[in-house]
Amino acid sequence: MSDKNHDGRRTARQRLAVEREKQKASERRRRTLIVAVSVVCVLGLATVIGVLAANSGKKKSASTGPVVAPSGAQGKDALAIPVGKDGARSTLTVWEDFRCPACQAFEAAYRPTIHQLTDSGKLRVEYHIVRLIDGNLGGTGSLRSGNAAACAQDAGKFRAYHDVLFENQPKETDDAYANNDKLIALSGKVSGLDTLAFTQCVKKGTHDSWVDKSHKAFQAGGFSGTPTVLLNGKNIAQDRTMTPAKLKQMVESAAKG
Repeated sequence: MSDKNHDGRRTARQRLAVEREKQKASERRRRTLIVAVSVVCVLGLATVIGVLAANSGKKKSASTGPVVAPSGAQGKDALAIPVGKDGARSTLTVWEDFRCPACQAFEAAYRPTIHQLTDSGKLRVEYHIVRLIDGNLGGTGSLRSGNAAACAQDAGKFRAYHDVLFENQPKETDDAYANNDKLIALSGKVSGLDTLAFTQCVKKGTHDSWVDKSHKAFQAGGFSGTPTVLLNGKNIAQDRTMTPAKLKQMVESAAKG
């Protein structure tokens, strides 16, 4: 074989080898691209799922069952839970959310005075349940705790359970009250409330639609936040000089006529 033919074949083999390397490199790039695109797609899907989950948590779950007012509820559409004597000269209307830290602060400051005035027959309190935090931060803790409080009203234990809910209130961002088991466990802190009837009422969400209706009434009233507190129709929550002592003085003055 001539040197010329040998060199030609070697050159052909070299070109073929180079071409095969090019094909292999191209295939490696193609596989790398497919893997990269797959990873991006998976991450993108995870992001979408995360966004959807986050957004679903921010939506309030609307109740669709019948509106069942708790026992003894009064006022327009039976949306007020009364505490105190009907003949009291003063009425305190309170709109509260059991997840609301400002409501907890109000309760801690004013509760002893309110209890004293209601127990003495000088003040009647009408509690309205709101689920403002559910709408602002997501979750269902306002709804679930509101329903549980209404179930406690059925058992004649509203005031005591109402106080327990605020005393054990989780952080605003912690939707712990969305757990019915926690709400049922807290009933053990109220004498005579830990019953089968209360447990079933909480788990069934008997008063869910009633809580939703109460919240809609709050919105329709044009109130800006919780707690909203009215004394004989006047919004005292907006009075910067208001204190428990001043509230007591106003109620006692009204009681004297």
